[in-house]
Amino acid sequence: MATSPTTEVFIQGITRDGRTFRPSDWAERLAGVMSPFRPGGAQPGSYLSYSPWCFPTFMGGVKCVVVNSALRDHNVMAWDFCMNFAKDNDLQMVEACLLPDRPGA
Repeated sequence: MATSPTTEVFIQGITRDGRTFRPSDWAERLAGVMSPFRPGGAQPGSYLSYSPWCFPTFMGGVKCVVVNSALRDHNVMAWDFCMNFAKDNDLQMVEACLLPDRPGA
């Protein structure tokens, strides 16, 4: 069976010692800062939506930010900012990939 490289890093709102990360809107703040980094670059009004390369979500009841590896290819400093944010705040990170929704699901 062939393995594919992971395409996303999930920054979880849980510290390595199991505490919930605060402030409670950290994921929206981080994703908001990354909103200009998107395919085609920043456009007028792009700050009004999250980048497809960095967006908040919930996984298993835990607030997360999904950071796509395309961000690293587009702007390594933006990628490093996200990774260093997680490291500096001792947040758990998991490499994985989002699966597309099933048709009709």
